[in-house]
Amino acid sequence: MTDIVANADVLVPPPSKPELSPVTSKVRLANIIMLINPMSGGVGNGAADQARSILDEYQITADVRTLDGDSFDQTIDDAIKAKPDALLVLAGDGTARTVATLAGQNDILVATLPGGTMNMLPKALYGTGDWKKALRRVLEEGEPRKVAGGAIGDEYFYCAAILGAPALWAPAREAIRSGKIGQAFSKAKLAFSRAFSGRIRFSLDGKPAEKAEALVLITPLISKAFDENSSGLEAAAMKTADAGQALRLAANALLTDWRNDQAVETRKTKSVELWGRSHIPAVIDGETVPVGKSAKVRFVPHAFTALALSADALENAS
Repeated sequence: MTDIVANADVLVPPPSKPELSPVTSKVRLANIIMLINPMSGGVGNGAADQARSILDEYQITADVRTLDGDSFDQTIDDAIKAKPDALLVLAGDGTARTVATLAGQNDILVATLPGGTMNMLPKALYGTGDWKKALRRVLEEGEPRKVAGGAIGDEYFYCAAILGAPALWAPAREAIRSGKIGQAFSKAKLAFSRAFSGRIRFSLDGKPAEKAEALVLITPLISKAFDENSSGLEAAAMKTADAGQALRLAANALLTDWRNDQAVETRKTKSVELWGRSHIPAVIDGETVPVGKSAKVRFVPHAFTALALSADALENAS
């Protein structure tokens, strides 16, 4: 009987590594830094690992850093000082605005991925509220895109600022879109108790003062009245003559497109002064911010350069 001996010297080749995808963006991306705030509503604890997994598929050097605790601001500062080819941020609306502003001041390309509640800026730049899809689009289709904006004191906005009591309708509307009916009811109740209780006064480009329930300032990035190369902000004044118009405008602000309401007037402006009897409610790029009883707003022609989709690519994005 012949014994069958297993050949222990047979070498089994290691599994081959998957071929990495090239980064096909229209700008050199040899190294990037990605900042992630896992505590933001649209992010989650596993986002850093998910981001690393996606980035590992591409021919790129990527450093993923988590924003947390006492080192939050320092981590952002260190990323700015590192001067990467691009700085990606996955965080809430406020943090995304802050990083975009700092990147603009330091001439660094920045991609603000959707990790907040309203995600106005990311959706305008990438056409999606899914940060993983937006990340792939940045790496595969991204190109430099100059973004204009506005500034209320030290607070910058890149999509829109709503100034006046109707700003309180924005959180309620977003809750309805997210299917959070209970939350929408409580926010709508608060908004209704304060809406149209006092008008604000405003002056556009130094012209005579006017009154309105609210003033909405829209940047060229999302304006329907002006193109992206516009040299000013779209100023939409919400004006009502009686309680019936006020209620209609409130309903439109909550349920439909308020800009289609007949009580809304639209003009172009580069500077605005506002004042009111009490603190003016304000929402900028989806985030509530304090502005006091008076405020000055200025147009910023080039606030930062985004690593984003072109206008044509956005039309085809889903």
